[in-house]
Parts: sequence; structure tokens; C-alpha cells
Amino acid sequence: MDHSYRVGQAGNNGRGGRLRPGFAPAYNPVDPDPLPDQREGAASRIFAFVDDLFFQAKIQETARKLNVKVEFCKAEKELMDRMKENGDEKPSLIIFDMNNANAKPLTLIPKLKNKLKKGTSIIGFLSHVQGDLKQKAHEVGCDMVLPRSAFSQNLPQLLRRHGAPEEETTS
Repeated sequence: MDHSYRVGQAGNNGRGGRLRPGFAPAYNPVDPDPLPDQREGAASRIFAFVDDLFFQAKIQETARKLNVKVEFCKAEKELMDRMKENGDEKPSLIIFDMNNANAKPLTLIPKLKNKLKKGTSIIGFLSHVQGDLKQKAHEVGCDMVLPRSAFSQNLPQLLRRHGAPEEETTS
């Protein structure tokens, strides 16, 4: 059935403009403004241990829109090598897919916490039904553990906050 006659009748459900009980208008969060273009060769401040192609693409596209550099790692050695290349600058954010068996997040997170101390936030994401894994992630040192849907929804704000150059984050 063609419902094109309803275009332009947002909120009007045939009851004089009132919404049906239990139905709220759609909430569309506003994406944050992109950061100014970063200098060429700027060190990456965000690293991700994500092997799920869907989430890799989502993170890459969001980072591109915000002018934020995100690097993907497969193992601890790769992260350490890239951090050496960056000099003394520590990452601002490390993202873990808690289901990434190759990265072994439950053993790697405590090592990273000891090396990087408080300057680096570690965020993990997982399925909303993995309550035990969420608890273990907090116990080993994850600063925040989010369900996949909440991670996706908050990704622009997370990348913008942690991808900003050091001068912007301190002011």
C-alpha cells in the first residue's frame, strides 16, 4: 500500500497531531563538527584492535568525516612499534573489540594499563548479552565497556574528544 500521502505529516497520526501513547518522535543526534585538518604526518592518537570488517569500516568512515587519524593494530607488538614511531606521545584512546580473539584483549589490556598509566583511555565494545565478559573487561582495566549499539552511537563524540590535538584537549 502506498503511504506517500503521509509525507509531511510527521507527528500526525490521524489524531489531530497527537502522538500515540508510547511513541516518541525520532531522536537524531547531531554529529560533532570535524576537527581542523591535522598537520601532515601527525602522530595517531587513537588505535583500535578491531578485526570485524563492519566496525573497521564504520570507525574509518567516522574518523574520515571528523579529520581524525585512527590506526588499526592486530597485536601488541604492532601497537608498540607504532608508539615508538610517534616518539613520546602516548595514545589518547585504544579501542578493543572484546570479541577479537587474535588480540587477546583480557590479557593485553592490563599490560597496556601498566605501560600507559592514566593518559590513555581504553574502551571496549561487545554484544549486549555478554554480561560476564563486560565484567571481566572492567576488572582487567577497561575504562568503559559499551554494547555495540551504544559504541556505534557514541563513536563520533569519542573520536572527536580523543582525536583532538593535545592543545585542544587541555583548554
